[in-house]
Amino acid sequence: MASDDFNLSDFLPYRLSVLAARMSKKLSKVYGDTYGLSTPEWRVLAHVAHREKMSVREIRDSVSLDKPSVSRAVSKLEKAGLLAKSICSRDHRLVEIEVTEKGLEVFHQIAPEALAFEAAVLSSFSAKERQQLDDLLTRLQGVVDEQTGEVCAVDQPN
Repeated sequence: MASDDFNLSDFLPYRLSVLAARMSKKLSKVYGDTYGLSTPEWRVLAHVAHREKMSVREIRDSVSLDKPSVSRAVSKLEKAGLLAKSICSRDHRLVEIEVTEKGLEVFHQIAPEALAFEAAVLSSFSAKERQQLDDLLTRLQGVVDEQTGEVCAVDQPN
């Protein structure tokens, strides 16, 4: 028996998920093909490049990935010489992650291409529509955060 009251193609979480997956796949050509980075590795590198030092937990919260994915990404980036680990001077139980000069170079090579991709995606919107989209996404994130009791680390100050 078919149900007419639910259409997955019209369901907002599904639409956002499909859109995000398509955008990530397209963007991954920028950092994947040239630099051999996976999506989690790119996200980790981008977040750490904007901070002096971060713990694995802070990275995990910032990139919205599970701990094993973050740990694998950090390990691969460390082996590639893009990130470095050190013991926290304030708490010797904690490990801090920081971007290396090589990592910063790679980030600065990828970032303009990522921004160009974003600009191309948004080019069909007027400045007013881009602002509305940003406002709506911010509100939507706030509603989801409120309902789940989570706070999106992307919205948190660095």
